[in-house]
Amino acid sequence: MANVVVIGAQWGDEGKGKITDLLSRSADVVVRYQGGVNAGHTIVVDDRVLKLHLIPSGILYPDTTCLIGSGTVVDPKVMLKEIDTLIDFGIDVSGLKLASTAHVTMPYHRLLDLAMEQRRGERRIGTTGRGIGPTYADKSERNGIRVIDLLDPERLRDRLLGPLGEKNDLMQKVYGLGPLDPEEVIEEYASYGRRLAPHVVDCTRTIHEAARARKNILFEGAQGTLLDLDHGTYPYVTSSNPVSGGACIGAGVGPTLIDRVIGVAKAYTTRVGEGPFPTELEGSLNDHLCDRGGEFGTTTGRRRRCGWFDGVIGRYAVEVNGLDCLAITKLDVLDELDEIQVCVAYELDGHRIEHFPSSAEDFARCQPIYETLAGWQCSTADCRSLDDLPATAMAYLRFLAELMEVPIAIVSLGAQRDQTIVVEDPIHGPKRALLSV
Repeated sequence: MANVVVIGAQWGDEGKGKITDLLSRSADVVVRYQGGVNAGHTIVVDDRVLKLHLIPSGILYPDTTCLIGSGTVVDPKVMLKEIDTLIDFGIDVSGLKLASTAHVTMPYHRLLDLAMEQRRGERRIGTTGRGIGPTYADKSERNGIRVIDLLDPERLRDRLLGPLGEKNDLMQKVYGLGPLDPEEVIEEYASYGRRLAPHVVDCTRTIHEAARARKNILFEGAQGTLLDLDHGTYPYVTSSNPVSGGACIGAGVGPTLIDRVIGVAKAYTTRVGEGPFPTELEGSLNDHLCDRGGEFGTTTGRRRRCGWFDGVIGRYAVEVNGLDCLAITKLDVLDELDEIQVCVAYELDGHRIEHFPSSAEDFARCQPIYETLAGWQCSTADCRSLDDLPATAMAYLRFLAELMEVPIAIVSLGAQRDQTIVVEDPIHGPKRALLSV
């Protein structure tokens, strides 16, 4: 049995949804431990496309319990819309559970998120405008609304009136926005509480009951390592901890419960929003990767910035997360290229460095140092084993594994479930005994 954390090893958008979907086949419980509707993953099932923001992709498996953990922030309106979409698809949602202690994104959070980002001007962060940062800020200020508060209208009224009065003052006096009507907000969110009530559980108790029953638990992070609030490219980061350690806090478990950490990385690199990006490409190469990779944000629809694989941030992700193995996605996007570059180090102020700098200003001045590898210039979409891959594609994967000093367990070659090579079972194989390609 194994309890596994799946994290993004870059700036998010690495294809974690597909990998989580693959691993969910072996999981009894899937736990989403941080983030909110600023995340998004697209899953293709029998030519049907599902775009989810809060609900784990494990919901597609009828015997899997899917838990949205305490470390998440939940927009109940979006969650209920996702539930309705799943029901329309004929998917059973009875296994969906929501932590009673998760914080709730309120309408003023969304309004303030947009207003603050607009006021930043050239210093904008590139948020999704979904209210995530303000929700986490209220949580830290001990001024937030939790899921459990939605279940009792009187408690909701008691908890909401004070904060909403402050937010109305802020919106009117600082940002020139109109006030929200307290009674309308209470009525709307109490109605959400009534619909969500059958799914609400004690998060920590639910997970530990599963652990005592020797269930396989899969912890799913949103965003990626370089967007981590403490360990990412601050201030161009999210408002929570996507790294593997965040699973313990967001789910309410100790680190000894975790057996393995799997990192997901694209065969190249992308990021959405503002901030430094040393390997970013421009012109036809950027367009090629973007168009072939379908690089448009699931949540915002924004075109992603594309660049070569960055081994410096890759090694950093291995260290910060304690990665046991990697899943490499979208290898097929590189199929048509005659040569591929990989960043192995940076040049900063005339010096070669092989570590990720903690200063955003230093990071912005880093110039990538590349090694060039041969492309394979043929389709890998139908490859189902390592033996099917072109020799130069195998050489590329070996190079990445050696550069990051961690084995590759999974290679994804397209959006469909079967377009996947499993090098070694990342769930049931012996820890740290996976094959390196």
